[in-house]
Amino acid sequence: MHVAIAGNIGAGKTTLTKLLAKHYKWEAQLEDVVDNPYLDDFYNQMERWSFNLQVYFLNSRFRQVLQIRESGKDIIQDRTIYEDAHIFAPNLHAMGLMTNRDFENYKSLFDLMESLVQGPDLLIYLRSSIPNLVSQIHKRGRDYENTISIDYLSRLNERYEAWIHGYDKGKLLIIDVDDLDFVDQPEDLGSIITKIDAEIHGLF
Repeated sequence: MHVAIAGNIGAGKTTLTKLLAKHYKWEAQLEDVVDNPYLDDFYNQMERWSFNLQVYFLNSRFRQVLQIRESGKDIIQDRTIYEDAHIFAPNLHAMGLMTNRDFENYKSLFDLMESLVQGPDLLIYLRSSIPNLVSQIHKRGRDYENTISIDYLSRLNERYEAWIHGYDKGKLLIIDVDDLDFVDQPEDLGSIITKIDAEIHGLF
């Protein structure tokens, strides 16, 4: 089974991925943030590095999805290939941080990859308000994230909502995370697990 968690920067994807992997004994596929050679450069000079960064993510995520399907294991994935293509890349393009030429090239590459992969069996979308995202981003204190603006996060949130509204790749579970603390409040994690159980049982 392939479960994926989607959500904006700071929504709690990685944390929840690890907690659910532990609970269900699934294998966790985490986002390649540490080894990403473009992230620092991108946040310092978005216009110059946006295309390189997005192609790196696309390649990494496509490889992940192929491995997930080939492995036959139960895997939970932190962020999907769709978020790069429907949210991050178009947002950079709309902000004038990716040229038309690069964006068309990127979209063409994504369309080809998408034709070769299946969506996850269950997508869990973590919906969050901007104040909550800002608070979480500051809490984890990654240097390269200090320059992220409220405007940038708001634009991403709008695109996430539009994408989720039209999502049709498989089962979808939306979780509002503003009032949840699934790290320190076991009952909050428990309520999420109950919802996931209901969705998973519906898969069989």
